[in-house]
Amino acid sequence: MAAASGVVLAIDAGTTGVRTRAVFADGRPSIADYREFTQHYPQPGWVEHDAEEIWQSVRATMQTVCSRISEPIAAIGITNQRETVVAIDRRTGAPLHRAIVWQDRRTASRCDELAPHLDLVRNASGLVLDPYFSGSKVEWLLRNTDVSDNPNVAFATIDAFLIHRLTGGASFATDVTNASRTMLFDIRTLRWSDELCAMFGVDQRTLPEVAPSSGRIGVTVKDAAIPAGVPVSGVAGDQQAALFGQACFSPGSAKNTYGTGSFVLLNVGTKCPAPTSGMLTTVAWQLGSKPATYALEGAIFVTGAAIQWLRDGLNIISAANEVGPLAESVPDAGGVVVVPAFAGLGSPWWDAYARGAIFGITRGTSRAHIARAVVESMVFQTRDVVDAMTRASGVAIRDLRVDGGAAVMNLMLQLQADQLGVDVLRPTELETTAIGAAYLAGLAEGVWESTDDIAGRWALERRFTPGTDATTRDASHAQWLRAVERSRGWVQP
Repeated sequence: MAAASGVVLAIDAGTTGVRTRAVFADGRPSIADYREFTQHYPQPGWVEHDAEEIWQSVRATMQTVCSRISEPIAAIGITNQRETVVAIDRRTGAPLHRAIVWQDRRTASRCDELAPHLDLVRNASGLVLDPYFSGSKVEWLLRNTDVSDNPNVAFATIDAFLIHRLTGGASFATDVTNASRTMLFDIRTLRWSDELCAMFGVDQRTLPEVAPSSGRIGVTVKDAAIPAGVPVSGVAGDQQAALFGQACFSPGSAKNTYGTGSFVLLNVGTKCPAPTSGMLTTVAWQLGSKPATYALEGAIFVTGAAIQWLRDGLNIISAANEVGPLAESVPDAGGVVVVPAFAGLGSPWWDAYARGAIFGITRGTSRAHIARAVVESMVFQTRDVVDAMTRASGVAIRDLRVDGGAAVMNLMLQLQADQLGVDVLRPTELETTAIGAAYLAGLAEGVWESTDDIAGRWALERRFTPGTDATTRDASHAQWLRAVERSRGWVQP
């Protein structure tokens, strides 16, 4: 049984903002605070963050949440945008350059050059050669900036950066899930790979220690926003944390998170599978000294970010929550197809040179049609991933658990059920990324005793059942695939 009392703080450092959430073991509603931070686009295809601004957002949200809690904090869990990397001074934790974000495409040509090494990359890391991952970003920083001139340079994913700051530099560590997204890590041995680090010219001494996802990594030092002596005991990349928060503990269970991008993960158990065409193999989590659990993943670069584009780029909506009602105001997209390949295409295409496109515009096209086409693009991209995952693994998903901000849209989830031909399950708690990080930390500190305790907390809010015949759904998907093909290879290498 879960502990009678206890509160765990989860820091969710996402791509567009930071949320700190207090999760209570006794089932009380959680308390959260959120801050957006700046997106920097210094050149087309480049995306950067100011890591110091991220840290200040963490401090501000923690201070707000802690001010509303009267009891001691049992543990802190961290979940984060995964492949983003920042160079820091190991002594001070100060950033030496803006963080290069997972969406950034500046190393696409370098990944092309490394194509002869694809088998090494696939077999060791479970990934593909794509600028999405951290390895080529670290190499770019070493080759194109002066960060290597600092004898104390270290390279951190956002979780490792925050751990360094929270612990006053006493701990510089990441967990196996974040390490597995760097293209520098061997997912079978759970160690930094000598061959991959050599390929990118990365000295392993500049990388963080790798720890389990659930287990004490360090303790906080006191500053104005953070209480001292709180154990940091749970860490996982955002998508793995969501899989854990959705209680997908058995092989064959799957989830999709509709965030800035969308990510379908399928639990495949404790045996690391062979590389799979179009899919990524990743570490799902490791609980203490137990064997790691693995997952197949399909990574979609742009879904919720396309809604932000409707708001900030086209001014079609003034707030993100307007997209659902606007899309529902028309019966279909009127023949319009939006391919939101703003940063290339991820799974199952892996085309760094694809770019966004709108097809099928007529004089009768309205902003509602474009909004609906964006919503449909989120659905179609998820189907592409699930279809590829099923073909590769031979395992059909039983249903799909969903979370993330866009999962509030009933229209989208109904369309998703129609396209997949399986039930789509929306839980009562959509912030499963932060919840998963809290569970990982709480498990390590005895707030929850087992994954069975956690599974008992998962609750269904609504089930969406397929309602469209296969012929209709396949016809609309075929139109989508034609549009995708026309968007591919748009930028010349």
